[in-house]
Amino acid sequence: MSTPPPLLRMVELSGAEALWLLEGSSLGRLVYAHRDATTVRPARHVWEYGRLVVRTPVPAQSVAATATYQVDEIRAVHGTGWTVTVHGPGEVITDPDEAAHHHRTLAGWTHGPHDTLLRLHPKTVTGFRLSRAAG
Repeated sequence: MSTPPPLLRMVELSGAEALWLLEGSSLGRLVYAHRDATTVRPARHVWEYGRLVVRTPVPAQSVAATATYQVDEIRAVHGTGWTVTVHGPGEVITDPDEAAHHHRTLAGWTHGPHDTLLRLHPKTVTGFRLSRAAG
């Protein structure tokens, strides 16, 4: 005899809790428009001085002026987890000293022209927690 899957619900997080979860993680996805298509790339991040610094394997010239960054941690077996999405304008980090610092502190996938450091200025931060519904 099998048991039915648990009922799940999504609960919206406060902005402070969403930022706290974002700060506690380091791996996510950068989503941006490139050549009239939506592109998703893996990325590492760190939250510094109210800005999100993202290291991702994309050419610097292909990153759009605005981007979306998504982070989540879903535990499918338990039916719990969370997801946070940050959206806002971004700029490529060109200062050599700052870039060297972030290359040392953020692990990357590639090195060379497809290794971009992006500073994202969050305009919207949304988060949801996945939990079991009271049954």
